[in-house]
Amino acid sequence: MECKLICSDIDGTLLDVNRQLSKQTLAAVQRVKSKIPFLLISSRMPKSMRLLQSELGTVEAPLIAYNGALVLGAEGKIIQSTEIPYSITQAICNCIPEFKLHFSLYHQDEWVVPAMDFWAKREMNNTRVSPKVCPLVDTLALWKQYQKGAHKIMAMGDSDQLDFVEQFISENYSKKVNGYRSKNTYLEISNSQLDKASALSKLLSEEYPNFSMDDVMAFGDNYNDQTILESVGRGVAVANAKPEILSSIQTHTLSNHEHGVAFAIDQYC
Repeated sequence: MECKLICSDIDGTLLDVNRQLSKQTLAAVQRVKSKIPFLLISSRMPKSMRLLQSELGTVEAPLIAYNGALVLGAEGKIIQSTEIPYSITQAICNCIPEFKLHFSLYHQDEWVVPAMDFWAKREMNNTRVSPKVCPLVDTLALWKQYQKGAHKIMAMGDSDQLDFVEQFISENYSKKVNGYRSKNTYLEISNSQLDKASALSKLLSEEYPNFSMDDVMAFGDNYNDQTILESVGRGVAVANAKPEILSSIQTHTLSNHEHGVAFAIDQYC
């Protein structure tokens, strides 16, 4: 295939062991970006993604945030915005006592945490974005006034407690909400109407109407990457990807620690 556009997941895929863009990755993107658009597609919030775009020199490029819940065009125009409805956001956050789990709520560039605890500090370190601190009950009350839902809910904490939240979602909202474990202690929750593949298809139709999914090379490592890796012309799994991803995706590259995205770009582009 002729690669006309590249898109990449961030954590576990594009970033190295230090959660940084390696010299190899920066060099590979710099080499191709003038002729092949390089897009970020992630569960992260836009503010965090823009910091990486700045390092890559791709600040004018569109981006897909929150696993596809928020699609932003080249000038920041909202192409697609799909929230978890407020009523479901509230029910999920109240399904277990607040003190047992950390619930981060995300809406566009807003990130609200119940306290500056271990989990908030860890995510702040990982993403280089500072959250707003507000008790969960107060945040939900404020959002209720505007019927504002979440683009993403991140539940973090004890694995058994997260199992309970997953079960609650499965029993009550399985057709409306998706939850997946990015780590054993992380449960990422978003609207089930979307995924990375459908978000990319929407973005292409708006920003690159002459491109099809067959023209795209995509990189990923986790369960939320599977649909996009299976839908594009060349889906590439990094060597550290989940076993299910490695078994279902034909093309593999080196691990993120070995700059696998850069290696594949140099190989195929």
